[in-house]
Amino acid sequence: MSDAVADSVETPAKGGKLKLILLAVLVLAGAGGGFFLVQSGLIPTGNHDSEILGDDEGHGAFDGSGHTAPVSLADIAFVEIDPIMISLSTSQHSQHLRFRAQLEVGADYKHEVETVLPRVTDVLNSYLRALELDDLRDPLALTRLRAQMLRRVQVVVGKERVRDLLVMEFVLN
Repeated sequence: MSDAVADSVETPAKGGKLKLILLAVLVLAGAGGGFFLVQSGLIPTGNHDSEILGDDEGHGAFDGSGHTAPVSLADIAFVEIDPIMISLSTSQHSQHLRFRAQLEVGADYKHEVETVLPRVTDVLNSYLRALELDDLRDPLALTRLRAQMLRRVQVVVGKERVRDLLVMEFVLN
């Protein structure tokens, strides 16, 4: 039994590594090609940024080349919203939020928006009072709050009348 023959160890075929490398190269080439097609506009993806930001009309005219031409500055007007001071209280102490903003509107709609400005102030006041202090501490809070407030203002005034909400002052003290 001392002459026992050791079992031979089979070595795996090298074709498995080659297949894995070829697969990785094909995946990278496909991802790069897809990125190029989307970025070049050959595959239409829609304008999702404008839907999120709420500026899907009025910010530019489509010129056929995939770009929008800027709107004339004569077509833009700004309506100032009265400053709002909100009391935010916690169990330990109270803080105040001072908020001031302007609405970007079409020049044709400026008078109509000024007419319903008390409703806009009421909607913003109600929304800001419903916030908690923790909602304002997040670094992205202002972006999220601005989008929420713009959507509420567009519901009151009309989406086609208000293009944007510009935050002029947002101070928590």
